[in-house]
Amino acid sequence: MTDPDTDRHNAKMAKKKAARDKIMATKTDEKGLVIVHTGKGKGKSSSAFGMIFRCIAHEMPCAVVQFIKGAWDTGERRIIEANFSDLCEFHAMGEGFTWETQSTETDIAAAKVAWQKSKEMLSDETLDIVLLDEMTYMVTYGYIELDEVIAALNNRPKMQHVLITGRACHRRLIELADTVSEVQPIKHAFKAGVKAQKGLDW
Repeated sequence: MTDPDTDRHNAKMAKKKAARDKIMATKTDEKGLVIVHTGKGKGKSSSAFGMIFRCIAHEMPCAVVQFIKGAWDTGERRIIEANFSDLCEFHAMGEGFTWETQSTETDIAAAKVAWQKSKEMLSDETLDIVLLDEMTYMVTYGYIELDEVIAALNNRPKMQHVLITGRACHRRLIELADTVSEVQPIKHAFKAGVKAQKGLDW
């Protein structure tokens, strides 16, 4: 004798699986994706680095270009440079936030150097994934040309994935992207007087 609740559950799950299988059968395209993590919330870069570490685990060649955090001693940079430099190029190019450098000329010069390195990565067919960390700010501030960014993304190797992080992503980059996630804050310890902490914030 079978349990009616179990039978109903099994029938429901079988129906869901059939519907899911039907959807999955239509997903046949394969291409390099542009993925954007934007919004005011915390975790945009952390999420992108999660993808980088996943690709490293699959032995997929990667590259990271950091537009702002170059002066920081981050955990991600430490572990990649110490253990995975053969799989992931790491280019920490930034000089820090504008309010720290207090020099527009320095910021623009650093952004242009970082963008030049990014263009090299975006034309490298050996790289499966490129992370342009906090690049959105460079476009917002006018430090690098939006049209040039779009051209480089459109002309990159067909199967290369690109991750772009940062607040206030330009609408044209959002339109170009295949996947866009917006991270919004609900609460943040910093606003309650808690300083940024090792392991959580860098």
